[in-house]
Amino acid sequence: MDIPFNKPFTTGKELIYIEQALNSRQLAGGGAFTKKCTVWLEQSAGCRKALLTHSCTAALEMAAILADIKPGDEIIMPSYTFVSTANAFVLRGGVPVFVDIREDTLNIDESKIAAAITPKTRAIVPVHYAGVGCEMDTIMAIADKHRLLVIEDAAQGVKSGYKGRPLGSIGHLAAFSFHETKNIVSGEGGALLVNDPRFLERAEYILEKGTNRSRFFRGEVDKYTWVDIGSSFLASEIVAACLLAQLEAEDSITQRRMDIWNNYHRAFMELEESGKARRPIIPNECQHNAHMYYLLLPDLEKRTRCIERLKSQGISTVFHYVPLDTSPMGRKVTRTAGDLTQTHNLSDRLVRLPLWPGLEDQLAEVIDKVTAVVNG
Repeated sequence: MDIPFNKPFTTGKELIYIEQALNSRQLAGGGAFTKKCTVWLEQSAGCRKALLTHSCTAALEMAAILADIKPGDEIIMPSYTFVSTANAFVLRGGVPVFVDIREDTLNIDESKIAAAITPKTRAIVPVHYAGVGCEMDTIMAIADKHRLLVIEDAAQGVKSGYKGRPLGSIGHLAAFSFHETKNIVSGEGGALLVNDPRFLERAEYILEKGTNRSRFFRGEVDKYTWVDIGSSFLASEIVAACLLAQLEAEDSITQRRMDIWNNYHRAFMELEESGKARRPIIPNECQHNAHMYYLLLPDLEKRTRCIERLKSQGISTVFHYVPLDTSPMGRKVTRTAGDLTQTHNLSDRLVRLPLWPGLEDQLAEVIDKVTAVVNG
């Protein structure tokens, strides 16, 4: 039997809640399930306000509007990230400025941010790779000194923390993902987390197509009208119903993933000691969520051969991001500050292993085959 790289986990309550949503006759967003999810997220993530969106991409696009990004404005971020991180700002005319990543966590190298700041810089977007927190104290200090916004791309960071604080609660704004490849899933889906009170009211306007509809439903105005720019960013009640079932089980989902992650980590210690592969590094100040387990192989050739051989044995493994600076659009609309040596080196060497609740019964087989292929 083939072992897939990812298999979306369901708790058993998703269909029950979706049926309740259907029976409620309110299928558009903003209903009872949306409200339960946002309250849950606000309590779990420790943010001032959570706004449920149809994707993490939508949340990032909302953040770019809230940041008032204008043509020519620069936004500092890593090149080693998903396209949405950059695209959300390019849509507003912004210019992503790429800096290198750290060799240990593959997160943005905070020591290189200050040198990338120019009079055009408006924001820093740290990406919490693999659910491992960036060095947020340093990043926030830099942002404070230069009066910049910090927008956390916490797509992979649900239930992760940095120095005891939930990821998504530290920057001025943050974005979560509930895509089927993430720990907590609703098929598609995301959330914008607002921590800076300056953005609380406007975030609601942008979510609701530029109207003050939320204020109307709270009885704060006698009718709602068009007051700002915005778009259709809201998730439907069907998505929210599915998500609520997942959020209610987030602790058990995270624990099951962590058990698999820890088994991988113990099993591959000898590969690391022999120099055949490097395991993930988790700084002491970070509390990760076992979003992914990866190995760093010596070079691109060995990584490619590893993926091919495991595929022939029925185990699906994948590489991850191709650095955005190497893409056709990246070369056209972004710029690079300093060299990206680590970005290009690490992206060529990384292989991601299957990790999903339900893998437990097949985990020993995956470990044995990965060990044999890497050793061979």
